[in-house]
Amino acid sequence: MTATAHAASGGANHVELDIQGMTCASCAMRIEKRLNKVGGVVATVNYATEKAAVAFGDDVTPGALVAEVEAAGYHARLPEPPAGTPRDRREEGSDDATDALRTRLLTSAALTIPVVAMAMVPALQFESWQWLSLTLAAPVVVWGALPFHRAAWTNLRHGTATMDTLISMGTLAAFGWSLYSLFIGDAGMPGMQMDFQLTIAQGSGADEIYLEVAAAVTTFILAGRYFEAKAKRRTGAALRTLLDLGAKEVVVLRDGREERIAVEDLTVDDRFVVRPGEKIATDGVVEEGTSAVDASLLTGESVPTEVGPGQSVTGATVNAGGRLVVRATRVGSDTQLAQIARLVTEAQTGKAAVQRLADRVSAVFVPLVIVLAVATLGFWLGTGDGATAAFTASVAVLIIACPCALGLATPVALMVGTGRGAQLGILIKGPEVLESTRRVDTVVLDKTGTVTTGRMALTEVHTAPGTDEQDVLRLVGTVENASEHPIARAIAAAATDALGDLGEVESFGNREGLGVKGIVEGHVVVAGRPALLADQGMPLDPILDAARIAAEAQGQTAVAAGWDGEACAVLVVADTVKPTSAQAIAQLRDLGLSPILLTGDNEPAARAVAGQVGIDEMVAEVLPAEKVDAVRRLQDEGRVVAMVGDGVNDAAALAQADLGLAMGTGTDAAIEASDLTLVRGDLRAAPDAIRLARRTLATIKGNLFWAFAYNVAALPLAAAGFLNPMLAGAAMAFSSVFVITNSLRLRRFAPLSNPEVTGEKPTVGRLATVTPQTTIAP
Repeated sequence: MTATAHAASGGANHVELDIQGMTCASCAMRIEKRLNKVGGVVATVNYATEKAAVAFGDDVTPGALVAEVEAAGYHARLPEPPAGTPRDRREEGSDDATDALRTRLLTSAALTIPVVAMAMVPALQFESWQWLSLTLAAPVVVWGALPFHRAAWTNLRHGTATMDTLISMGTLAAFGWSLYSLFIGDAGMPGMQMDFQLTIAQGSGADEIYLEVAAAVTTFILAGRYFEAKAKRRTGAALRTLLDLGAKEVVVLRDGREERIAVEDLTVDDRFVVRPGEKIATDGVVEEGTSAVDASLLTGESVPTEVGPGQSVTGATVNAGGRLVVRATRVGSDTQLAQIARLVTEAQTGKAAVQRLADRVSAVFVPLVIVLAVATLGFWLGTGDGATAAFTASVAVLIIACPCALGLATPVALMVGTGRGAQLGILIKGPEVLESTRRVDTVVLDKTGTVTTGRMALTEVHTAPGTDEQDVLRLVGTVENASEHPIARAIAAAATDALGDLGEVESFGNREGLGVKGIVEGHVVVAGRPALLADQGMPLDPILDAARIAAEAQGQTAVAAGWDGEACAVLVVADTVKPTSAQAIAQLRDLGLSPILLTGDNEPAARAVAGQVGIDEMVAEVLPAEKVDAVRRLQDEGRVVAMVGDGVNDAAALAQADLGLAMGTGTDAAIEASDLTLVRGDLRAAPDAIRLARRTLATIKGNLFWAFAYNVAALPLAAAGFLNPMLAGAAMAFSSVFVITNSLRLRRFAPLSNPEVTGEKPTVGRLATVTPQTTIAP
């Protein structure tokens, strides 16, 4: 299994810091290096999420980590309690920052437009127009670009350079040159005219001003930052929606009275009331009442599930039916909702290998660009083309090279992809998982609970000549209804589904390991092993015995039944295949994966299930340790293996596999050992999860290609004098917006099988139980 190396796999303590003041990927790299220099600290800083995931030893305090970030010239704060009010304050603070940036952008744009218009249109250049341009441009360069200048000064004091250094140097250079031309050169003379041009021309530079470049570049980059900030908030919308799903208040039962309290005050074993239409406050077990629970917001499953006493319910799901009394089993950070949110957060905070490469490039890119700008200036001066040509080309190099898009390429796509996955009930544990999904060629599927329902169900009824199937279901179902054995419950459930309420049984008796006996409607009914019926003088006739032998040959359980001294039927009970498993296997094949069924059951049962869902290769009768060996053997053959499972016995195999997918309806051990968690019990979520992960990885690679291609193509053009600095600034801002917009396309990712679209109607009630197929033997 790919290790989910979220930042912090290397220390005993973990903390996630909120970082403020980062303006590009270079800032994130700088903070990350600073933190990792502290002994015992392993840190990952994510520019898009503005968070640092840090693991640290006992000799380091969280306060010391904050101090390190502050010493690097940025601001950090420890995570706040998970209660609603602090989180709300944090969101409000983020909104305030975006609003302030919007104000700065609009003001700068209003001042910049006339400056650019006068510079580009000679007809607007009235006498002394250049001084009006200075008056309008000065606030933009000084106040509008203040965040860039402030960050550049901080970088200078710490001996580093980031994208803000390039922006500040470029705008101040253009503004400073303009001041020189106005006050010392000839540009300040009344009646001065200037033609706007996109190419370089020879000149002294003393009669040229670049106020429109300084103002326009500032405005373009502010626009890019604003749309970037807005887009980053949109990418985190799925997680914020997830966090807000939970109920805020709950009605608890105290001394027989109902009392409304905040959800945060709820404790384990508290009994609380959920009325129709209300959200279930926390994970628990139903003690009173029956209802349908809508879990669509949490799992993506559109059909409500019937629940009753003894069944588990999940916090944040909606009670769509009757009144329930629930006993809380998990509260606060232990609930399934909190665990899902934590998984999504960790996935978004981590970094994929491709992102680490981009970060390393960004770290050395800025100093190289400064060197290139100086070299460009020297080259153009040396050619004798004049100061104007040299200055224009060097400023264009500074501005065009800002690696905004490079820093956003991976984290924004990762945020959108994992957020969309959470909405669909697909949890990607870490960015490293994305690389694994691309290489996987074999998928190993556990049988029980993954391909099948994991619960016994009545699949066939074979009757003796002259016996009515309805009589079999009524009489046998009634006597089995008094037993708690899983096979008996399956028969009773099928009879209830077919006939409604069952009658009462008299003189009920249970023969341990053999079957049951009782009087129903005056008939002495016996159901169980054929040996029990033979002991009662009711041997199976050849037709029923042949049905029993055929069922057992397929690994199914045959229950013989009779009454009034005659064997009347054989009822076949089996762990049934989920209705959607065959479709899921076909979808996995379409993704280029070879499916293999892996089970501890006997070979006939495994072969029967494999045949139903379209799997050609299977491994049966394996112990949990042998499941690991089976996965390892496939890997030794050169295959890249994905494993899908749900039980404790699957946990080791999930960990061994290159990619582990756990059914969210399974055990905590399986989920913990996996890379991807499928919240729903529907196997079709597996191909959807792999498709989403591959789509996210493809988006990341596409973003990185365009970001690299942009800089590789634009830098030589700028250095050669073919790019005006103002257009360079606009192009740089556009590249960031392009990367974000491309990433946001992941929000439109749709699963292959949507019940609301296809018209499918998954079974309501017991998980994935199918309607029994009845076969009347001649």
